[in-house]
Amino acid sequence: MGRPTEIIVVPHTHWDREWYEPFQRFRLRLVALLDEVFDRMERDPRQRFTLDGQLAAVDDYLEVRPERREQVIALVRAGRLAVGPWQILLDEFLCSGENIVRNLERGLARSAELGGAMPVGYLPDMFGHIAQMPQLLAGAGLAHACVFRGVPERMHRHAFAWQAPDGTTVRTEYLPGGYGNAAGLMEDPAQITRRAADLAGTLAEWRFDGENTPALAMYGTDHAAPAPDAPDLLAAADLADTRLRLGTLAEYFATQPTTVDGLPVVRGELRSHARANILPGVISVRAHLKRAINRAERRVERYAEPLAALTHDASVQRFLDMAWTRLIDASCHDSVTGCGCDETAEQVAARLAEADQLGRAVCDLVGARLAAAVPRDGYLVFNPTPAARTALVFLDVAAPADATVAVADAAGRGVAAQVLDRGRTLLADDVVPAADLPAVLTRVHGRELYGQEVAAWSVSPDDATLTFQVARHGDPAFDVADVRLALAAAGRHDRWRVRILAAPRATVAALVEVPPLGRAAVRPVPLPATADPRFAAVTVAGRSVDNGLLRVDVAEDGTLALTTPDGVTVDGVGRVVDGGDVGDSYNYAPPAADEVIDKPRAVRTVVRHDGPLVAVLDVVREYRWPVAADVDAGSRAVDHEPIVVTTRVELRCGEPFARLRVEFDNRCDDHRVRLHLPLPSPADTSFAEGQFAVVERGLTAEGGGGEVPLPTFPANGFVAAGGPDGALAVLLTQPTEYELTDSGRELAVTVLRSIGMLSRNRHALRDEPAGPQLPTPEAQCRGLRTVELAVLPYRGGWHSAGVLAAAEAYRHELLAFPGTADPATDLPAPTVGLAVDGPGVALTSVRDRAGRTEVRLVAQTPADTVAVLGGAAVRAACRADLLGRPGEPLAVDGDGLVRVPLRAWEIATVQLDLS
Repeated sequence: MGRPTEIIVVPHTHWDREWYEPFQRFRLRLVALLDEVFDRMERDPRQRFTLDGQLAAVDDYLEVRPERREQVIALVRAGRLAVGPWQILLDEFLCSGENIVRNLERGLARSAELGGAMPVGYLPDMFGHIAQMPQLLAGAGLAHACVFRGVPERMHRHAFAWQAPDGTTVRTEYLPGGYGNAAGLMEDPAQITRRAADLAGTLAEWRFDGENTPALAMYGTDHAAPAPDAPDLLAAADLADTRLRLGTLAEYFATQPTTVDGLPVVRGELRSHARANILPGVISVRAHLKRAINRAERRVERYAEPLAALTHDASVQRFLDMAWTRLIDASCHDSVTGCGCDETAEQVAARLAEADQLGRAVCDLVGARLAAAVPRDGYLVFNPTPAARTALVFLDVAAPADATVAVADAAGRGVAAQVLDRGRTLLADDVVPAADLPAVLTRVHGRELYGQEVAAWSVSPDDATLTFQVARHGDPAFDVADVRLALAAAGRHDRWRVRILAAPRATVAALVEVPPLGRAAVRPVPLPATADPRFAAVTVAGRSVDNGLLRVDVAEDGTLALTTPDGVTVDGVGRVVDGGDVGDSYNYAPPAADEVIDKPRAVRTVVRHDGPLVAVLDVVREYRWPVAADVDAGSRAVDHEPIVVTTRVELRCGEPFARLRVEFDNRCDDHRVRLHLPLPSPADTSFAEGQFAVVERGLTAEGGGGEVPLPTFPANGFVAAGGPDGALAVLLTQPTEYELTDSGRELAVTVLRSIGMLSRNRHALRDEPAGPQLPTPEAQCRGLRTVELAVLPYRGGWHSAGVLAAAEAYRHELLAFPGTADPATDLPAPTVGLAVDGPGVALTSVRDRAGRTEVRLVAQTPADTVAVLGGAAVRAACRADLLGRPGEPLAVDGDGLVRVPLRAWEIATVQLDLS
C-alpha cells in the first residue's frame, strides 16, 4: 500500500431533510446554504458540489427559488453539481422493497430533467443496508455503491464486491471515517498542508497494493457548506507526492473501475456494528409510525394500484402519484425512523395518513365503478393476492332480527356464513315539545339520518308520533319539506314522540372464493346457512379453540399453548415482559437496577365469537408497571400504575395460524414492552423477511464501532425460527424489532419502546451521542397502543412449510365494495385478474406502465424457480428492467400463460399486454 498520488476532495453537505427540527425550519437553512453555494459556483468555475445523493434537496430548494432552476440545470450538465440518484435518502429497513424502487425510479427521472443523475448508489448515513440493495442498484443501471455504516470488521480496503442474495454484485466504496472524513481539512488555512498529509496517510491505509487510481476524501458534514475559498486552499497544500483537487462524487467514480475482479466479497445485508454505529433502536421507537407506513404501503401497492391497473383506469394516476410522493418522503432515514423531534414525527404521521387516505380514495373510486354492476344488497369482493383464495370477508347485510343469515355467490351456491353482530334497530325514541320539532328536523341532512338514509317516514296524529325508518339505501324521492307539511296538518299537540327505526342488519363473516387478483360478488339470500366442506369448523371449548389446523389453549397465566395436527407443540406463547428503558430514540438501554415484570396479577378469558367460521377469545391480563425511570439513578420508579393488557386471539377456518392483537393503555414512561414466544425447538439462527429477501441471522451481532451490538434485528413480513422438533413463524403487519433470547429458545418481539429523549449524551450502550440531547415527550407513546401479528407453528424449512404464503394471506385481507345497482340485478360472474404461480414466487407490485400491466416478482426461495403468469388473457409479454424499460420478449403459450425463469432471490419486472 502506498500514498495516493491524487486525492479527489468532494465538497458536499449531508442534508437531513427533517430531524431535530421539522422540515420547514430545516428548509430555511437549506435555502440559505444553497444560495451561498450557487453564488460561489457562478463566480468561480473551479467550484464543485455534491448534493447528498437525494433530489429532494433540489426540489425543496427550487420550490422556494424557482428562478434558480436554469442555473442548477447548467451546473448539473457541466458536471460541477452532482444530484440524485435517490429522490430521498431512505431508511432501507423501515419501508417496503417497492418503496425503495419507486424512490430510486423517481430520483433518477427527476435528476434526468435537471441534466442527469450521479451514477452512484450513494448511501452515506443509513443505519445499515438491506441484502438486495446491490441487485436494486444494478437493475437501475448503477455500477457503484457508496456506503459508511454496517460494513463488517474484516473489510480493510476502501472497495469491496457487495453481493446480493441472487448473486448480483456491485463495486462498493467504503467511506472510512464516514461521509465527513475530510471535514476538517480546510478549517485552518495555516494547517492545510499538514492536514492534507495526514489525510493522505490515513487514506493510504485503505488502499490496495499497487493501486494507481485516485483516493476519495469527503469534505463536508451535516448541514454545512464548504469553505468559500476551497479551490485556493487546496492549491496551497504543498504535498510533494500527492495532488489534491476538487471534484464531485460522479467525477471520482468516473476514475474507478466498474469490475469487481479481485475485490473482497461481502454477501447480503450490512448490519455490523464494527466500524460505525447502526443505531438499531430506531426500528422499535415510535412504533405507530412503522405501523402507519406499512398500512399505507399495502393500501397503495397491493390494493389501489392493482385495482387501477387491472381495470385500465388511468383517471386515478395522479392520486397514486401523490400517494407515492408522501410514502417516499416519509421513508427518509430521519423520518419514519422516529429519531427526530416530536414535530417531525407529527409531520411524518400526517404524510402517512394522507398516503393511506389517497390509497383508500382510489380503491373507493375504482371499486364503486366496478360495484355499479352489483345489486345494492350485494357486495363485490376483491382479492389482492395473485392466487385463488377462499377466505373470510366481513359484510354488513340486511338480516331480519334473530333470523339465520345466508349468503350466496353468482352461481346461486350457498356461501358459509357466521353472524358476528347485529345492529340496533331502535336508534332513538324521544318525547320532545312541539316547539322543538323544527330543530329535530334539522338533524336530517338531505336523506342522511343517523349515518343511514331515510327509507320511509310517517306522521301519526292520533298518538302524536313521528317515525323515520332508515336503511343503507333510502328513498330517492324523500324530501324533509313533506314531513314539515304533514306535521303542520296533524293538528296541535303539546309534545311529540320521535322514533328512529333502522332496518335490521348484521355483520356477517362469509367464506368467499375469489379468483387471483380478481373479483367475485355475493349477496344475502333466503337459503339455509351452509358449511364449507373443505374446511373444518372452528370450535370453542372453555379456554380452547380449534380449527382442525391449529389448536390454541389459554393457560392460567394468560399465555397460549399451540398444537398442530402433525405434533408441533409450543407452550407459553405471548408472555408480556415489561422492563425499564433509559436509552433514547437510537439505542435501547436498561437501567442498572431494572425491575422486570412478566407475571400478571390477574387473568380472565372472554369468548367473543365461538365459530363455526371464526372464533375470538380475549385474554385479559392485569399488571402493575413502574410509572417511569430515574435516568440519573439508573433505576425504575417506586410508584406503579395498573395496566390491563388484552390479547385478542382469533382463529379462522382454513388458516393454520392464530391472529393476535395486543392492546393496552400505556400510562408509563421509560420502558420497553416485549412479547415473548418460546420456540418448539431451540434455534441457532432466525429467518426474517424484509425487502425482496428472507435473511438468515444468528444469535449475536458483530461489535466494535462504539455501541453494544445487541442482536435485535428488523423484520417486515415475518420472522421464523426453530429446529428439528418444529419451528414458529411470527407473521407481521409492520416493520418490527425482534431478538432470539435464552440461547435461541425464545423469540422476543418488541411491542413498545417508550423513551423521552432524542439522543442522550451519556448512554450506557453507546459511546457518543447520535444527535442533540433534546426532549421528545411524545416518544413516550402514552395512550392506547396496539400491535397485530399472527403465530404459525410448523415443521421443516420456512420455504417448504408455507410460511411465505401464510404471511401473504395474513397481510392482505379480501376487500368488499357495496353494490349500487337495482336489487333485481343478477350478480356478475367472477372475474379473473392475474394469476401468479410458482414455488417461492412472491408478487410485490402490479401497476399501469404506459398502457401495459407491469408486474414485479421476486423469487423468495433459496432455489431457482419458474414464475407462471396467466389467468387473464395475455396477448404479449416482455421482461423489463427495474425502471420499466422493456427488454427481451417472453413467449405466451396457447393457454395464455407466460413462464418466467427466475434465479433464487431474483427480482424480476414483467410487462404484459392484457385483453
